Amino acid sequence: MCVGLDSDITKIPKHLLQEVDPVFSFNKAIIDATRDLCVSYKINTAFYEALGVKGWETMEKTVKYIGDQHFTIADAKRGDIGNTSTQYAKAFFEALPFDSITVAPYMGADSVQPFLEYEGKWAIVLGLTSNKGAADFEMKKLVAAEGQSSNYLFEQVLTTVSGWGTPSNLMFVVGATQAEAFVAIRKITPDHFYLVPGVGAQGGSLKEISEKAMIKNDVGLLVNVSRAIIYASDKEDFADEARKVAKEYQSEMSTYLG
Repeated sequence: MCVGLDSDITKIPKHLLQEVDPVFSFNKAIIDATRDLCVSYKINTAFYEALGVKGWETMEKTVKYIGDQHFTIADAKRGDIGNTSTQYAKAFFEALPFDSITVAPYMGADSVQPFLEYEGKWAIVLGLTSNKGAADFEMKKLVAAEGQSSNYLFEQVLTTVSGWGTPSNLMFVVGATQAEAFVAIRKITPDHFYLVPGVGAQGGSLKEISEKAMIKNDVGLLVNVSRAIIYASDKEDFADEARKVAKEYQSEMSTYLG
């Protein structure tokens, strides 16, 4: 399980607003309450960037507080021409000590490659996302050559991008709301891990994705749950309630994914 720290200052418990750094105080309590129940934390950078310099300071404090016992994800969805992606990679892998970053592959290989050049770091490339807008492009059929079957755009992305890195530095985002697609996706990328958002508030089913993702002993799913855990309560018991919900998800994951 991955706990998503999509920490919105307008949604955290009101009593924390008197703290010097309300969002960090919130994150610290959530992390302390869930450390033993998850293997990863995903920080959605937008919620921190929106707060300006102070938000970046909060993000840095948070990722350092998580430490090196958990896999850390910068959910930043970066991806630009090569020299710009190089700077993004430096920002999140050098200036900030993240283990991985989510990357948009739309601009091609040179926009992704800089993230793959760091030993021990991961690029998590958008494959098939959980939002409704995935239908606008990702789920469009490509025109096939005569005598060949046509692929969805997301299938072409997975096929092409998997050749840019290895299962040791590259994984894919596959939304939990796209359960029917997991069978085809696992055939295309049999050895890669998937970051799976969309469980919980977005309605993705753990049971469905675990049945269709064909998990092997050393290849599986990093299932992210954000809002359902961190906003389990808006009262002073928020950390205790977050732990209860996280434990429920962890138990369910053990049943389906163990």
